[in-house]
Amino acid sequence: MSRPVQSIAGVSPPEVLETTVMTVWPSVASTGMGRMLGRLYRLRSGIGPLTTGRLALLATIPIGLLLYLSLRLPWAITRYRLTNRRVLVEQGINPSVRQFVDLSGFDSIDVEVDPGQEWYAAGDLVFRRGATQVLRLAGVSRPESFRRTCLETKQSFTSIEVLRSRTAAGGV
Repeated sequence: MSRPVQSIAGVSPPEVLETTVMTVWPSVASTGMGRMLGRLYRLRSGIGPLTTGRLALLATIPIGLLLYLSLRLPWAITRYRLTNRRVLVEQGINPSVRQFVDLSGFDSIDVEVDPGQEWYAAGDLVFRRGATQVLRLAGVSRPESFRRTCLETKQSFTSIEVLRSRTAAGGV
């Protein structure tokens, strides 16, 4: 399969080729058990460095490890991928698209941090069109950087669309 020649490696117009901008994977904070453990680990009662949260962390290492590994099973692997056209939720070792929203399909992205997710520095990204939720990415680690990248990619996509429509209308 031959690929189109690109002036700048990895950069192509959306109508020519869908190119991945960034990929992130959900953390254990995307699961109910992970959020429960995160709430437990935040407990600060205790004496000096021996807090309830730290002791709980030591006691639940096997549970946390099993939870992490369960997210990496070939049939359960999930990834969130941002392209120059859309935001996708893909699942499986040979990824299949489960959900997506086009870059023109949302106008804002909220970061919602559920109790327990803050311990993991994670949160849910909620893509909205007006007041309607169009996509939710659960348990994104360091969600603000992915949010910012999504918004910058959307802005680039929108700028190209505006320029294209002006050109088609005889302007510019």
